Amino acid sequence: MGEDFEHIVIGAGISGLGMAHCSVKRGVSTLVLEEGNRVGGCMNTWTFPDCDDFWTEAGSHTCFNSYGNLLGILKDLGLMERLTGKGKLHYRLWRNNESRSIFSSLHPWELIRSLPHLFSGTKADRSVAEFFGAGLGRRNYRDLFGPAFRAVVCQEADDFPADLLFRRKPKQKEVMRSFTFPGGLSDIPRAIARQDALEVRTGQRVSGVVRVSDGYQVRTAAGEVLRSRSLSLAVPPDAAAALLPEGLEELRDLVGGIGISEIETVVVCVPATALAHLLPLAGLISVDDAFYSMVSRDYLPDDRYRGFAFHFRPRKLDADARIERICRALGITPDRIAGLFRVSNKLPALRAGHSELVRKIDTLLAGDRLAITGNWFLGVSIEDCLTRSYQECRRLFPG
Repeated sequence: MGEDFEHIVIGAGISGLGMAHCSVKRGVSTLVLEEGNRVGGCMNTWTFPDCDDFWTEAGSHTCFNSYGNLLGILKDLGLMERLTGKGKLHYRLWRNNESRSIFSSLHPWELIRSLPHLFSGTKADRSVAEFFGAGLGRRNYRDLFGPAFRAVVCQEADDFPADLLFRRKPKQKEVMRSFTFPGGLSDIPRAIARQDALEVRTGQRVSGVVRVSDGYQVRTAAGEVLRSRSLSLAVPPDAAAALLPEGLEELRDLVGGIGISEIETVVVCVPATALAHLLPLAGLISVDDAFYSMVSRDYLPDDRYRGFAFHFRPRKLDADARIERICRALGITPDRIAGLFRVSNKLPALRAGHSELVRKIDTLLAGDRLAITGNWFLGVSIEDCLTRSYQECRRLFPG
């Protein structure tokens, strides 16, 4: 017979959970289906059980007071008192197997000459390399800002849309500038999923979606049939294209044409006593190595351990070679690593002109009970994901 819901969301990353939270606030019965065994997607705090439950972020690393939709959710859930401030630390460059200051690669006179282009030029339909190369100087872009932008999006950034790299968002100055949670950022998706008004099922792989007269029929790999009047896809573009039902071929072609970038992350936990030589830092921006960046957990000091997430380019090094690079960057030997975790993620590889592609997608979605959201519409930040989800939620459930 199957089960009936007003709204089904496929995908329990922050985009899908944001979509679900918005819909249940509007009184809509909502079910979230997640293929994996946990919620959160790229919000992935890894806890090391053999290291006194010390944790380090394996994906998203921080939230800001400009994340208005996120702060709204935290207020709804009564979580504002749990916001935990992050200590102010600085990044360093990693170049030629050596840690260097950011300013060591800055060409100041070139920057002064180029800055007028940064303020007079437009980001629309321009790539990161085109816009920031002109506005910061080509050598500055090559030696400093290009690697920094790669670190931000965890992929090659030259062709990334300039208007989606840093979107201005109003700040709530009564809230600390940057924050995390006592148990890491995964506290947020777990709290959203625990709401009584929301049902979340993990370990649910969706094998197909069919459009029916009164909405959508969702079939799982286990053979379950679920029906809903409205459906939201909150999955990567390749997965969304595969799930789009018959009759939406033009939409499928647009969504399926969005590129995917893979990232391989290695998270390590090291006893603090083994790193006395390494001053606290926010992380490393790699200029010429096999990893895009290293992000530390030094912003929340712990007397026992320090944690680091190395975001590697895919298929560049084998597992042993990655450990060697990590040890070189930290100045330790492999035996000093007390805990280790590996995870692979998919990120959207957006390109200049992406905003026009999104407009075409939205035109095809208009008037339908189908919504599509994710980190591949407005940008890859947590707030970008939630902004898209809230836009789609208001379209599906106006009023």
